Amino acid sequence: MIDVAALTSGRNLPSSRYRIRQHIAPLAGLGVSVREYCPAIDKWAGVPGKPHGLSNRQVLPVYALWQGVKLGARLPGLLKSHAADVTWLNKELLPGYPTLESWLGKPLIADIDDAIWLTPPFGNRVARKLAQHADVLIVGNEYLANWFERYNRNIHIVPTAIDTRLFQPRGSMERTESVFTIGWIGSQGNLAYLESIEDGLVEVCKRCVDARLLVVSDRRPGFRRLGADKVVYRPWRESNEVADIQDMDVGLMPLPDSEWGKGKCAFKMLQYMAMEKPVVVSPVGMNARILEMGDLGFRAESEADWVNALVNLYEDRQQARRMGIVGRKVVQTNFDLTVISEKLAAIFKSV
Repeated sequence: MIDVAALTSGRNLPSSRYRIRQHIAPLAGLGVSVREYCPAIDKWAGVPGKPHGLSNRQVLPVYALWQGVKLGARLPGLLKSHAADVTWLNKELLPGYPTLESWLGKPLIADIDDAIWLTPPFGNRVARKLAQHADVLIVGNEYLANWFERYNRNIHIVPTAIDTRLFQPRGSMERTESVFTIGWIGSQGNLAYLESIEDGLVEVCKRCVDARLLVVSDRRPGFRRLGADKVVYRPWRESNEVADIQDMDVGLMPLPDSEWGKGKCAFKMLQYMAMEKPVVVSPVGMNARILEMGDLGFRAESEADWVNALVNLYEDRQQARRMGIVGRKVVQTNFDLTVISEKLAAIFKSV
């Protein structure tokens, strides 16, 4: 049995939950024992009590002290990493700052599912140093692999997994509402992408009178034109995540065609697909590659694309149903938890 110390980034962060934590049980059955060391303070947590209008620079002494507190929360995992056979690090220890990565136990596997080199203020330096120090890099898509390969040639592309036993579609007879629900789920840092297609959503709601938008996040969206009667907001809860997506008829994943967008690993797209929901997504990075795997949804680049795709799915529910079935099969074949856990186990055994 290989003993692995996994240093994650926060209790509710998607990369911690889905890149590492959900693999612990299946990996145990494959000869890899993983113990997670999750910091008591989320590494992205802001300075407690800082007024909304103040920048970190304006409260620099307090901000620096807070960063030190968060780094201190990583020390138990750092110490335990030296007693393990392998250290599995969920991205960097502190966003945007080179800290104690070189002190971690070896061999070190760094797991990266975002373009972390863009994280201010020193993300590029952090990414380079981490890649050079790690024995193995596990990245979520080809775009990330292409960026990191100049610093480390031992790279494995491992997509984010979906547990299709948990993420299952709800039977059609279980639906309790007749409205057409356009859904989006994600953290507040990504709400700007949803808000960027607001004009298209307004037009869809005009043309589809019983359509509504369901937003599941840790903050309300800041729409300016989309009426409150057309938007249902639900605070994200891990216990409700599956049921919230089951309530959707179609899933959205808008992304900018940027370095950051290309580094994304299409996770919310895969969540929708696992639930047999057709998708309408920006054809950026991993999203575009998954769209090529079957007739499972629509690509949208312009406002007209978003409107036409959603109206099409609203008017042709049979097509939506067919796309949803194809999408789930794609997830089961290529992105299921058991499939990805086996890939991870092979990597750990090769170190």
